[in-house]
Amino acid sequence: MKSAQLTHLDKAGAANMVDVGDKAVTVRSATASGAVVMARETLDLILSGNAKKGDVIATARVAGIMAAKKAHELIPLCHPLALEKVTVDIEPDVSLPGLRVTATAKLSGKTGVEMEALTAVSVACLTIYDMAKAADRGMSITDIRLEAKSGGRSGDWRAKARR
Repeated sequence: MKSAQLTHLDKAGAANMVDVGDKAVTVRSATASGAVVMARETLDLILSGNAKKGDVIATARVAGIMAAKKAHELIPLCHPLALEKVTVDIEPDVSLPGLRVTATAKLSGKTGVEMEALTAVSVACLTIYDMAKAADRGMSITDIRLEAKSGGRSGDWRAKARR
């Protein structure tokens, strides 16, 4: 395992965008996930399609895709990327109760797409909260994390299973 070091800091500790100019172009992908936990009645309302603001799941899916494309505008040292594919899947989970969100971002490039996948999940979860808050202000956004990444010099990585 590589020793931990912060790649966005120079030797003096100043923040810098990483120079990816000499890196090879490879196919890179990343998958992230998260959840919005809510009252069962709120989940039922969303699934019925009767939320006051409209189709919560469809709107959150589009918001997540749009957010992935703007990650570089939100995260200061993130590179602007020409994404080739972004998917956002939102599934009900009655055991929470709530909605589980999974996003995958993919490109052929010189830098990874982890931040794009994480941004997609985060904004999709925020959109779910925004659209359902009139019914349930006690919702919580939880468990946002990187699940897997592939490509690049560091190769493939997968998160350990949740306990």
